[in-house]
Amino acid sequence: MSRTPARTYNQNHSPRKQAKGHRRVSVYTSWSYPGEANRDPAGMDNRFSTMTEVRRVSWPAYESPQWADPGRFQQGISGSLELFFWAWVRFQKVVEETTGYAVPMFQRVDQAGFTLPLDERVLDDTDTLLVFGLDHNVTGQVATPEEIEAVRAFLAREGTCLVIGPHHDVGHSEDLEERALEYAHHGDALVPRQQRFGGYARSLMQGLGIPVENRWGLRPAVVEGTNRSAPLTVREDLDTRGWLHGVKNFNFHMHLPHYAVTLEDVRSVRVLATQPIDRTRPHPFTNAGNTEFNALVWMPPGDGRAGDVLVADSTIFSTLFGADESLKRFWKNLATDR
Repeated sequence: MSRTPARTYNQNHSPRKQAKGHRRVSVYTSWSYPGEANRDPAGMDNRFSTMTEVRRVSWPAYESPQWADPGRFQQGISGSLELFFWAWVRFQKVVEETTGYAVPMFQRVDQAGFTLPLDERVLDDTDTLLVFGLDHNVTGQVATPEEIEAVRAFLAREGTCLVIGPHHDVGHSEDLEERALEYAHHGDALVPRQQRFGGYARSLMQGLGIPVENRWGLRPAVVEGTNRSAPLTVREDLDTRGWLHGVKNFNFHMHLPHYAVTLEDVRSVRVLATQPIDRTRPHPFTNAGNTEFNALVWMPPGDGRAGDVLVADSTIFSTLFGADESLKRFWKNLATDR
């Protein structure tokens, strides 16, 4: 029986040396772990589920002792947060096999309360930085001017890439009937009627002049008779760097953001892939005539920026929602020098 390697926690990061042909990939999760874990479970909106709620809704999927035994796994909101770390392991492993470098997983505020702004401690030994925008807006995570300038300097280096993805924005309307319509559309009992994510990533994008906003939480269409997402609509003519080479689909997730581009200059902002929406379930976005949402947006180097910017949701780096060869191909594309 295979065993996981010995795991470490609560120690300083060891910087990786630059080596030609070997990209250094890092992940920065923009939440405050205590700020999320300490939310009142009696609150209906804008929080993660407790592990007990996950087990109840997903029964019997998490009823093995690994998840259900309080002596082995946390049963509050913190347990749900730890599920994310479990589900990112496959991505870390694929990238390490591709690049030869381990993938550090940084948090804005970690389990022990250590705070790490996005600065040179994260950026100096990174070539590809993924910012997972999983902070609920109510926790007040906002990029400081110093952080914005640090990321701007990072992107001034040749060969760098920023992958940033504020998660979904469910229930932004004050109209409760509209919120109910959204809820019925995605169909996930673990998601509140209002769950607004990504304050940190949105503020960082605004500071960097990335004209993209996360909107809604949309359920992808699936291949009939399966729970696999319908194939992406890929703009190969715009994908001149081959980010989606060999990629046909991402993984299925019940509520994904539409990455709305707020300007019309397709030369500087390119929508590389859109995802068909499940139109059997009404939603304000589809009621307005839309049939697909923006799933991957690319800003090539330009305007003094030497690095690339990709806007993509953190869900596609998680195995909580499955991972096939197409998705792993996308991970390898990100981790490979171009």
